[in-house]
Amino acid sequence: MAEAVKLVCLDCGQANRVPLDKLASAPKCGVCGAPLAAGKVAALDLATLQKAAKGDDLPLLVDFWAPWCGPCRTMAPEFQKAAAALAPQVRLAKIDTQANPDAATRYGIQGIPAFILFHKGREIARFAGARPAADLVSMVRAKLPAAR
Repeated sequence: MAEAVKLVCLDCGQANRVPLDKLASAPKCGVCGAPLAAGKVAALDLATLQKAAKGDDLPLLVDFWAPWCGPCRTMAPEFQKAAAALAPQVRLAKIDTQANPDAATRYGIQGIPAFILFHKGREIARFAGARPAADLVSMVRAKLPAAR
């Protein structure tokens, strides 16, 4: 049997197993059909974030942001560029701290935009402040040599 990775669907929260050799072929959730590693930024709620951060076999970079935050809005297209550059080895998601204030509390976010890199249930790194996509990509790759 081919080696597989476990990925939580960032749309419905269902756990999925994806063969490694199919990861680059746009795998979809077995329940809702949403793409699992398409190089797009997914919007999360706290429950899905916790499930994905804890259960995913692939690294997950999460942007903690709010709609009233100018640097957060400026960062959004750069974060999307980073998602495309890091796919399918790393998934990127964002969580609105205004709509999900418990997320900021749970993860100790004191300023936004803030980024947390999770891998296999652990926090690997934190980055703060708006920055170009290339900086995010290089920081993630420095922390995760397998994402090169």
